[in-house]
Amino acid sequence: MRCLALNASFEPLTMVPVRRALRLVIEGKAEIVEADADDCVRSERLSLPRPAIIRLVKFIHVPRRFRRQVTNTFLFARDSYRCQYCHRGQGELRHRECLTRDHLTPLSRGGDNEWGNVVTACSSCNTRKGNFLPAECGMYPLIPPREPHFVHLSWAVRRLSAAQEKYIRLFYGDDALRALGGTA
Repeated sequence: MRCLALNASFEPLTMVPVRRALRLVIEGKAEIVEADADDCVRSERLSLPRPAIIRLVKFIHVPRRFRRQVTNTFLFARDSYRCQYCHRGQGELRHRECLTRDHLTPLSRGGDNEWGNVVTACSSCNTRKGNFLPAECGMYPLIPPREPHFVHLSWAVRRLSAAQEKYIRLFYGDDALRALGGTA
């Protein structure tokens, strides 16, 4: 089980291991907002409830550029772990096939690594498309690429408990939670 870390403003930041959360609490850098009522963590000198949600005491500024970077983890989550050309999922790929990043306008032809230019593709489709533009090879993504909401980027690859979902809902609203596939 991991712990949801909130900024001093209650903005959800990330998930941290419980051990790291406890260290932040003991060092006075964070406080426990919600804990598992049934579970305690004990040491020789100390007994603390097992934190489910912590809040940092001091506000941490997170630059927007780190929130918007295209990584394969976030790209695959945005595209629901499916090839955008043949629509096969990770579990449907043959032996030695895998999900890859495909550039609609290839890097060698002036493309970039922006959200609007990259899609998830299985290795077979990516190889077949090669260095061509979609119009040249007749391969168009099923869903046009777009930049996802920051909340989706941060939380799409994580499982949230009901208490943690409450803070996502509080800060970003029900629409963001629905985009993550949570209950709203």
